[in-house]
Amino acid sequence: MERRFSPIEIENYRPLREIVFETLREAIIAGRLKPGERLMEVQLAEELGVSRTPVREAIRKLELEGFVVMVPRKGAYVADISTKDIADVFEIREALESLAAGLAAERITDEELEQLERRLHRVAAAVQQQDLEGLVQADTEFHDIVYKASRNQRLVQIISNLREQIQRFRYQSLAHPGRMERTLQEHTQIVEAIAERNVAVAQQLAAEHIENAEHQILSLLQGDLTGA
Repeated sequence: MERRFSPIEIENYRPLREIVFETLREAIIAGRLKPGERLMEVQLAEELGVSRTPVREAIRKLELEGFVVMVPRKGAYVADISTKDIADVFEIREALESLAAGLAAERITDEELEQLERRLHRVAAAVQQQDLEGLVQADTEFHDIVYKASRNQRLVQIISNLREQIQRFRYQSLAHPGRMERTLQEHTQIVEAIAERNVAVAQQLAAEHIENAEHQILSLLQGDLTGA
């Protein structure tokens, strides 16, 4: 069986269970561990180069955070993503992203606008190279700058609470055929609206951007790889 993990490097200042937990959570978010896949303690421990104990503890924590479900007499499985889960997260995210973009159009500094444009160039480079990992990172940083520019710390905190769910969906959306290119186009339009201090347009474009991402995920979930 192909190895999906490299042995973990021990860090003296961090508990091993935390390192294993973060490694497995990242694998779930990135889709290397897929929804419905069984998590075998022995196999994971062997791949990670650790004992079963930190793996077991990490799986329990993943269950508490909703990434894993325990099936009686069968074991641990990566949690499936339902259309209701997607709808719930994106309903909240659309409202928050729209609000953040509108506030950013009012309050962004020249320095932050330059940062936003630099991230846009990184998005473009990742799209050109079809680099999903690079695009996810650039996309995350792009949105983080918009959040910061909103000057609303409560808003930033609320979005931060959704970060793991957003990242999991971000990978799935951007992996959809053609979504990378459309993401670049949508980001460009959002930056232009914010730079023009056009609050209403920035809000509308941000909302549409999130709606489009949701549609891509639903299309994948339904097995329609020719979605819009």
